[in-house]
Amino acid sequence: MIREINVSEVSNAISDMCINANHFLSDDMKKALYDACDSESSPIGKDILSQLKENLDIAGNDMIPICQDTGMAVIFLEIGQDIHFVGGDLNDAVNEGVRRGYTDGYLRKSVVNDPIIRENTGDNTPAIIHETIVPGDKLKITLAPKGFGSENMSRIFMLKPAQGIEGVKEAILTAVKDAGPNACPPMVVGVGIGGDFEKCALLAKKALTREALSHSDIPWVKDLETEILKEINKTGLGPGGLGGSTTALAVNIETYPTHIAGLPVAVNICCHVNRHVTQVL
Repeated sequence: MIREINVSEVSNAISDMCINANHFLSDDMKKALYDACDSESSPIGKDILSQLKENLDIAGNDMIPICQDTGMAVIFLEIGQDIHFVGGDLNDAVNEGVRRGYTDGYLRKSVVNDPIIRENTGDNTPAIIHETIVPGDKLKITLAPKGFGSENMSRIFMLKPAQGIEGVKEAILTAVKDAGPNACPPMVVGVGIGGDFEKCALLAKKALTREALSHSDIPWVKDLETEILKEINKTGLGPGGLGGSTTALAVNIETYPTHIAGLPVAVNICCHVNRHVTQVL
């Protein structure tokens, strides 16, 4: 049976999600940050993490954005194939939700309408929208406002298959070390392995929306997530890039089949807030 959803519901949901994601840290990221504060070995690192915790409390209590860079809205839509949208265009409704959320929430507008001319659009639209058709009659919306301090540190590596798992490890660690303090550590590292040039990048971005304390169901991927997190934290970069044992809070890896001649790897880095929120309509 076909289920109708008026696109105004989508706009309303996304508007609220934009405001909430920018003011309240998700439960998984809050736990990861608090755990890191307890386990951090460096006094200056522990002090920085404590300041970050205090910042979160102030943001939530006073309705001030967690970070001044309230990001470019990245939105994943998992659309049930039994849904029929009414009342207008779905993509227009998504952008209306972003416009309303960033305007009504007094969030910083960071989107420019041309990458070279760079005139601000004034409402943080357009969003980056990824749509997937799935079974069922539900609409799953995941919003990830992505700041560009960390986004600018992201990388794609087109490895040769012979480089194998060791090449993948080297690529991830290279990206993190090159990012250094510019990615506002402690960071969350999203990794995409497989697919092609654009698919691995999409996998890496999607990986950041997975719970920070979760692991892949694939045994070798789970082992790699654990190993790489330990290796990143051995670098000593630490909170704020000022030294310590907490350079990353999590490493999330997603994979996809690839071509016999390729081994694409994308590393999408996010700062400690790693804003993401999900709602199902």
